[in-house]
Amino acid sequence: MEKLALWLYSCVLWVAQPLLRRKLARRARTEPGYAHAVPERFGRYPQAMDSLAPPDTGDDLGGRFVWIHAVSLGETRAAAILLKELRQLLPGMRLLLTHGTATGRAEGEKLLQPGDLQVWQPWDTPGAVGRFLSRFNPAIGLLMETEIWPNLAAGCRAHGVPLLLANARLNAKSRDGALRLAWLARPAYASLSAAWAQTDADAERLREVGAPVRGVFGNLKFDVVPDAAQMAQGRAWRSASTRPVVLVASSREGEEALWIDAFKQKWALAPDHQALEAINNIANQVHCPVQWLIVPRHPQRFDEVERLLQEAGLPVARRSGWVQPPADADVWLGDSLGEMPLYYGMAHAALLGGSFEPLGGQNLIEAAACGCPVVMGPHTFNFAEAARLASDAGVALRVADMEEGVDTATALVLDAPRQQALQEQAVAFTQGHRGAALATALAVVQTLRARST
Repeated sequence: MEKLALWLYSCVLWVAQPLLRRKLARRARTEPGYAHAVPERFGRYPQAMDSLAPPDTGDDLGGRFVWIHAVSLGETRAAAILLKELRQLLPGMRLLLTHGTATGRAEGEKLLQPGDLQVWQPWDTPGAVGRFLSRFNPAIGLLMETEIWPNLAAGCRAHGVPLLLANARLNAKSRDGALRLAWLARPAYASLSAAWAQTDADAERLREVGAPVRGVFGNLKFDVVPDAAQMAQGRAWRSASTRPVVLVASSREGEEALWIDAFKQKWALAPDHQALEAINNIANQVHCPVQWLIVPRHPQRFDEVERLLQEAGLPVARRSGWVQPPADADVWLGDSLGEMPLYYGMAHAALLGGSFEPLGGQNLIEAAACGCPVVMGPHTFNFAEAARLASDAGVALRVADMEEGVDTATALVLDAPRQQALQEQAVAFTQGHRGAALATALAVVQTLRARST
């Protein structure tokens, strides 16, 4: 049954290849990175890569790659934290870094050193996976957080490549989906050599779907060290602002509209006889006591979010056009990648994107590491344990909806002594949960050495 299920799955993905090509072309219109090296998606690589292969160095790796797959931006940032420890333990290691999204690949370029390679994750057909593994022959593979693909797992097993799931998490919804497709998912999870979970709850759910959980190490993202230069710049711009700053961090589709509604209810006042245009116009608004900074999660939405804000009558100053400091406007719009430490450094508090719509929430750990207290909505199932820990520590405040979130964040940043206390508690909170990166790196090295003996 398992072989039949995998064969049927492979047939569907093989037939879907033209659809994937069209999707990539469509995405490339707004994110040109999706048009880069498309043949790699199907296991087709330029011959010039062969010249980069070094001779056998005689160590645990034998000159072979340590392969890390980080599908998107968040996973790539987690991989960067782990990679720092791996390079300490494996001097001279060569990294093979794969991604699924353009933002992940752009962020991953910053991690490359001479001798490293970066390619797209192969589309999950037997042919593409086989060509990928034959071409690069990694010594070991690390999948970051959630990425399990049936043919990739089966191919690694057939090629003798130990496949590990690092910083592993699995929420209840994904667990239920995997159990419904157990005939396909269970063999893939069982093919792993090890899974190292973020939490005990993640470990239990991973075991339910067949993963060999070998440890619970915590969340790698607690080991993040924010970029000091960005933080300093953010603090300087914050000091230059005449109002305290509230960040809407990594907002997702639908959340900006919720924020606009909450903003208008709280600060926009106009007589009933006035036209809608006048009601929306900023001239009719009661002065807002805080400076708002909105940073959308996905770059393809920067223009869309600017239009939404302008249509609501809110003057906008985009990061790409800022001078020193940012121009006066009702909303500062963060339209850049890789600058979250800058934005958190600017903010006295942050509303957590993805938590005000049923999307599971974004990572709040980076905010805490930057000393930025967080106000989060009801939907944090993607990072349930981190959200619970932060809430218990008092550095993340839970609210029912966006309107309450705006009220809570505004009250917090206008209470300077309380804001300062939470800022200090947030930094202490992250420092108290560090250690996952080193524990994971040591487990990777142990796996490599066990394979070489």
